[in-house]
Amino acid sequence: MTTQRDNSSVVRRSLLGVLPVVALGACRSDVPPASPPAPVAAGGGRPLHGGAGPDGVRQAGVDRPAQPQAHAVVSVYDLPPEAGSARVAAAALGEAVLELTGSRAGAALGVEAGDLTVTVGLGPRMVGAAGRGLPGGLDLPAFAREERTARTWGGDLLVQVCASDPVALALADTRLAGVLAAEGVSGRWSQAGFRPPGGGPVRNLLGFPDGIENPRTRPELDREVWLDGPGPLAGGTVAVVRRLRIDVTGFLAQSASRQEEAIGRRKADGAPLSGGAASARLDLLAKTARGGYLVPAMAHARRANPNATGSGRMLRRGYSYRNGPEDQGLLFLSFQRRLRTFTATQRRLDDGDDLMRFVTATASGAFFVPRASTPERPFGSGLLGEQG
Repeated sequence: MTTQRDNSSVVRRSLLGVLPVVALGACRSDVPPASPPAPVAAGGGRPLHGGAGPDGVRQAGVDRPAQPQAHAVVSVYDLPPEAGSARVAAAALGEAVLELTGSRAGAALGVEAGDLTVTVGLGPRMVGAAGRGLPGGLDLPAFAREERTARTWGGDLLVQVCASDPVALALADTRLAGVLAAEGVSGRWSQAGFRPPGGGPVRNLLGFPDGIENPRTRPELDREVWLDGPGPLAGGTVAVVRRLRIDVTGFLAQSASRQEEAIGRRKADGAPLSGGAASARLDLLAKTARGGYLVPAMAHARRANPNATGSGRMLRRGYSYRNGPEDQGLLFLSFQRRLRTFTATQRRLDDGDDLMRFVTATASGAFFVPRASTPERPFGSGLLGEQG
């Protein structure tokens, strides 16, 4: 079961019923201690230790763990309008995240935290106040097929909680919501999501493997995802979150071959229609004997391909969601160095894409994910009016 909330006054909620079915970024280390063996989360996640990760800077929940956890909840909030109150709320959130993802996380939650990660981003209002032209300082422009409401567009604060154990996820999310409520923070919307366990690309609600075209190596991630400065921007990235309702029934009513043409990949294994294995790069120039493109002109894989959009590559860590048969789809999450990476891609999809005619955005926002907080460096330091 997933849950959805579009409510301006209630920020506490219980997700204890989430069943196996989408980060201030602290997480616990990429390598478990050799002895004694650390406990493993009920959901099978490997424990992680050390909030800021190996480099002491980057938030978890972006490219760590490499394989996203099976469960997530993404929430968007508004901070108090006064700068001082917003800074206090952000600091309180940072302290709570460090507690929930530190060495005593189990005591704080009452259950083993396992691979729990929390990732936090700041919205354009907060980033824009720190200076003009900063990454994440601009709102997303309007795109086609959007159902905009005041509560589900934009926002000051993004909180992404991910875990293999849905109980640890629910307890952590409820705890963070309570901390924010006590500081006068109001909730905009929240959505729980899920993805199948296992390594590599996983299937979405349309039955196709997803997340194949992602930067994976450290040089690729450094080049496409993470900022190296200046100042407090170092170790940060730009996040885009969109709740995309998909007409799953309508898409699946098409023939199997038509579905593959709309995606540009084989449904069985995710291999591109241009040939090769699932991991093979899309060949945009490959043609049939009659001269037609093997990957159709309006196939989603072609339209979204970075070589076609002229933009960088984004790291996508999406989750499926299902609030009922009429409201299900993709909780889209992407991380990139520049917002243009996403906007250029989405504009090209708006110009024509055989998948996007089944898709409607019902919530959306862009956020800057700053460097991880530490006990000595409060969350948002250098961006929220205090240097750190």
